[in-house]
Amino acid sequence: MKSDIEIAQSAELMHIRDVAASLDIGEDDLEFYGKYKAKLSDELIERVQSNPDGKLILVTAINPTPAGEGKTTTSVGLGEAFGKLGKKAVIALREPSLGPCFGIKGGAAGGGYAQVVPMEDLNLHFTGDFHAITSANNLLAALLDNHIQQGNELGIDPRQVTWKRCMDMNDRVLRNIVVGLGSKMDGMVREDHFVITVASEIMAILCLANDMKDLKRRLGNIIVAYSFDGKPVTANDLKATGAMAALLKDALKPNLIQTLEHTPAIVHGGPFANIAHGCNSVRATKTALKLADYVVTEAGFGADLGAEKFFDIKCRKAGLVPDAVVLVATIRALKYNGGVAKENLSEENLEALARGIVNLEKHIENLQKYKVPVVVTLNSFVTDSAAETAYVEKFCKDHDCEFALSEVWEKGGEGGIELANKVLHTLETKESHFAPLYKDELSIKEKIETVAKEIYGASAVTYSPAAEKEIARITELGFGNFPVCMAKTQYSLSDDPKKLGRPENFTMNVREIYVSAGAEFVVAINGSIMTMPGLSKNPAAYGIDVSDDGTITGLF
Repeated sequence: MKSDIEIAQSAELMHIRDVAASLDIGEDDLEFYGKYKAKLSDELIERVQSNPDGKLILVTAINPTPAGEGKTTTSVGLGEAFGKLGKKAVIALREPSLGPCFGIKGGAAGGGYAQVVPMEDLNLHFTGDFHAITSANNLLAALLDNHIQQGNELGIDPRQVTWKRCMDMNDRVLRNIVVGLGSKMDGMVREDHFVITVASEIMAILCLANDMKDLKRRLGNIIVAYSFDGKPVTANDLKATGAMAALLKDALKPNLIQTLEHTPAIVHGGPFANIAHGCNSVRATKTALKLADYVVTEAGFGADLGAEKFFDIKCRKAGLVPDAVVLVATIRALKYNGGVAKENLSEENLEALARGIVNLEKHIENLQKYKVPVVVTLNSFVTDSAAETAYVEKFCKDHDCEFALSEVWEKGGEGGIELANKVLHTLETKESHFAPLYKDELSIKEKIETVAKEIYGASAVTYSPAAEKEIARITELGFGNFPVCMAKTQYSLSDDPKKLGRPENFTMNVREIYVSAGAEFVVAINGSIMTMPGLSKNPAAYGIDVSDDGTITGLF
């Protein structure tokens, strides 16, 4: 059996101009990055705004497990299946971070015969968007420290610097560092921190900005520190906005690539959902809706993280109205939630399935709270038994959800026909009455507690003294109407990764709060989640190599 990268490398790709032509995009509206990648021009994006919108379909999943769920694979396969059915469809995805590629999760191109390509380019440097974001982030950090060094006219309190440096790699030793050591000319000695690039506020801003004007407005509003008298200091105050925008000029343009079956894929932006808002760019999604009749997009990790933020942050801020949701699960993952060890997941076990399916049940209930029709799909494995599949199908129908098997990993678009037809039937027969979970007018605590109780199933929320103090300051500064971006483990509905299934009667622990004034949301750090991940004992980097002829191996 071929590996994902072997399948991708053996594929015959179309020139990207021919993929673009299927969306009525001419060469003059493409900025080529070789033969198989291109950026969409600002002129094209502006010109298509008068087109009617297509249907927006969100793909999300149950909580991830070591057994795998296949959310991106399903997204790609569903788009390919629409193509098989003669529908004009586009897939709108996030760009992968280098951290997971060299860590334990791998890339984000999909899998099997449901991949976007060129797979190696996408999972490595792609078109340089993440490098531009990293550079803009660190330029702001450099200007901040330089301002302090050159006389500190703004009266910045070095103990209240909130802006962190970033890099797109898992590197735990950079979480907490000291900078400025050496002579007086080497800067002010102070504590500093790194986050991974996908957690940078600039990543969030790029993904939420409508155009360059909006991007610059948001960049200028970033709060980098507080002065000795407690006033916020912004990127505008540091005169950093124009230079950051210049670095991001090309990164703001969405990228066009293709699937193995030549379905167009717009891939742009990549905030993590466990520590950021987990959705591709608003610009990419809105452009896709103007170019196609059906747009398949995804949100990171489980529906408790990615889908919640897609609805409550992205859709709220961008005015998007999703028409349907596809919820991905696997029998293996459900059995894992039911207490089966990873090495025993291939064995039929209806008792464990019944115990673990409560995780799927909670995600169905959560999605239905947003009043959007739900289709559940099982990402099929050869070890799934007929009895197990029948059990899940009946469970879904009892919960007023359409159900379909997905075999896209093995069969590509052909394996997603059943799912595509169920989605089309849902779009034709059920209306979306989408509404966010909470109103802007609620307090920060009320928003946090609404998500914690309604989506996670918590019975209570506690706040550290530092979080309490910061909530008061954020509210006083006038940011209390912002939505909340919850940072927590992706492995559980709770903030404890060991609590599988459907935990109940637990307390969420809010450790830290800060405002992303440019992105226009408030971040709540829950439990032990880190904004700079670390590498495992045996990271994926150990298996990645390149041959003498330039062929990359080991990516997955």
